[in-house]
Amino acid sequence: MYDYIKGKLTNKSNSSKGTFVTVETAGVGYLLEVTTRDYTNAKDDEIKIYTVLLHREDKMSLCGFLHKEDRDIFNILTSVSGVGSKMALTLLDEFESSELIGFVIDGNFKELTRAKGVGPKLAQKIILELKDKLMNYQTKEPIKISSIKPADSQAVEDAQTVLVSLGYERKEIQDAITKALTVTTSSAEDILKEALKILSN
Repeated sequence: MYDYIKGKLTNKSNSSKGTFVTVETAGVGYLLEVTTRDYTNAKDDEIKIYTVLLHREDKMSLCGFLHKEDRDIFNILTSVSGVGSKMALTLLDEFESSELIGFVIDGNFKELTRAKGVGPKLAQKIILELKDKLMNYQTKEPIKISSIKPADSQAVEDAQTVLVSLGYERKEIQDAITKALTVTTSSAEDILKEALKILSN
């Protein structure tokens, strides 16, 4: 329903119920639950915040993210059975989006258990379901990267598959990965981290 809200940051609140910011635009103040990282970083009067509308039986609420990739990862996390909005926010508080994707690609469920409330069984379930969602997303045709070397091909393929599954356009992915490869070629996680930085600017 809402992609993002751009307006004036008018209030911040932190309680046992969560961390929240209020953004006013066109005379309406929107209350959004955010990660503690975004709560800390939301300092400017004018901000742009990417949104997710949560619709439950008893209420409707908004979650907000300063970076589009965090919002996209949040949506994928909450598609895993047993992972609600609070758990997804906890995971995004503990790890950067690129770290989470890296753990999924590597099948490293033990790292996920560092997040509060995530036990080994849930961590393995998250890895299993997310890997299926991220890595089995089929593109119509390969995205050509002119600077790619044979040794980099699998890492680049994994990185672009994840970016496609997150909803980025082919031209955006091509440009971002090409730029990322000038910084790193070591792993899919590192390429993703650089590409996501570029895409978020």
